[in-house]
Amino acid sequence: MKIDALNWQILGHLQKNARESFSHIGREVGLTPPAVAERVKKMEDLGIIEGYGAKISYVKAGHQFKAIIMLRAFMGKLKPFLDKVKSLEEVVNCYRITGNENIIMEVVLRDQSHLEKFIDELIVYGECRTHIVLSNVVAHAPIKSGIKSK
Repeated sequence: MKIDALNWQILGHLQKNARESFSHIGREVGLTPPAVAERVKKMEDLGIIEGYGAKISYVKAGHQFKAIIMLRAFMGKLKPFLDKVKSLEEVVNCYRITGNENIIMEVVLRDQSHLEKFIDELIVYGECRTHIVLSNVVAHAPIKSGIKSK
């Protein structure tokens, strides 16, 4: 399935508000609600739309801060870490990357003591570099087609 301009418009609306009605999206993009629903269903079936979720404020949910932690795994510790990281409740995103480090994680933590305990849990797997997030400059930006509309 080709992601045409209409599909990109629909995806833009869903990325801004996944609960937006097909009727409203249809009015905005010039399609009937059933046509929007059909396109959305096709994109779901093809895995273009992977799912829907709520955006939660980590601060209001009881976490004082967010951090980015980069891990450079010790020899023989990457595979055990990859198995372990899936069970770490603090981790909201984890990426295996190229370069000097093997892993970049985005974590949310209750306080400084929680961070210290979390790092103590990680250092058996490798060297850690921690960066505290001060603010979001861009957050949850929608993926766009890259095609400029006229």
